[in-house]
Amino acid sequence: TTPAHRETTDPSRSSNMAQPIKVVVTGAAGQIAYSLLYQIAKGDVFGDKQPIILHLLDIPPMMDVLEGVVMELADCALPLIHGVVPTADPAVAFKDVEAAFLVGAMPRKQGMERKDLLSANVKIFKVQGQALDQHAKKTVKVLVVGNPANTNALVCSRYAPSIPRENFSAMTRLDQNRAQANIAARLGVNVADVKNVIIWGNHSSTQYPDVKHATVTKNGSTKSVVEAVNDNAFIDGDFVSTIQTRGAAVIAARKMSSAMSAAKAAGDHMKSIWQG
Repeated sequence: TTPAHRETTDPSRSSNMAQPIKVVVTGAAGQIAYSLLYQIAKGDVFGDKQPIILHLLDIPPMMDVLEGVVMELADCALPLIHGVVPTADPAVAFKDVEAAFLVGAMPRKQGMERKDLLSANVKIFKVQGQALDQHAKKTVKVLVVGNPANTNALVCSRYAPSIPRENFSAMTRLDQNRAQANIAARLGVNVADVKNVIIWGNHSSTQYPDVKHATVTKNGSTKSVVEAVNDNAFIDGDFVSTIQTRGAAVIAARKMSSAMSAAKAAGDHMKSIWQG
């Protein structure tokens, strides 16, 4: 049987590094976490000098799958991993954590609206909010990835009153990345050359991707995206609708929701919070 709680550390590895921080990822046996954990453990999120103790939370039926994830993390031989704690117990998972990726949620399937997910997810995020309140560091930074992310973040914060509300955020970075990539492709530039794309509203089909303040650098010259695209019908029409419905398009193609891109966005989001 898979142990509910295990931590392995090697103090000798930290002699030239900062003290390890504890990071929890929920839904740790799922497909988003499968991509996210490698980013975290490799140093892409918290920095390449910051050791990590990973707390991996999932439900009891997923413990065997989670054990396979733990094996793969070990087999990656990543020097920043100073401990791994696989568990189904929220009290263990959230103990002294400084960063939390709340990925685990009732998954969205084809034809489902986010409102269909609400009742099941309220229960999940109530429990996790209470665990954060009782066990996490009060400075913990909490990123809610599981949808409906805004509502889940609100519920989680409500049940963690001892943690500042500003420490909770819901992920719209995936939409931002989608919008940035779309504009870059339209203009034939690298995504790094497009700046200041904004997403207003919820991570849903009612969001509004905004490039009115965005800039693009092309051929050594920087100008506004609106000027560079020079097509208001596109900016106000196809561009907006494409970003609003991109998640549904991925589900239609994969028969599963976005995972690799969602994990990348979660890493980007936490990196911005943690490192600026």
